[in-house]
Amino acid sequence: MRSVLAALVLSAMVSVAAADTVIVRGGAAVISAQDHATIIARRGTLVHSHCGQTEGIGMGATPEAARRNCCYFGRRQIVEEGVAYSPVTRRWYAVIRYR
Repeated sequence: MRSVLAALVLSAMVSVAAADTVIVRGGAAVISAQDHATIIARRGTLVHSHCGQTEGIGMGATPEAARRNCCYFGRRQIVEEGVAYSPVTRRWYAVIRYR
């Protein structure tokens, strides 16, 4: 049941983002940090993607504030990042993946 639910959520995330940058890692689809930032901005909620890497997510009034509010910001080496604006919440959302 859990795996079915996880697959449904993941497929919804991928279809919402219309991602053309889907990577398969260990049998699970992983979207880019930018696509994930776009998804959480559309939803207006902070949710980790469980991408297999250390990931920080944050939000703020500016793109830089959102980046700085991400977990581990300034303490780990950044591998990938994405920032998106939500006109509904009027906030910026950031996703940073670390080494």
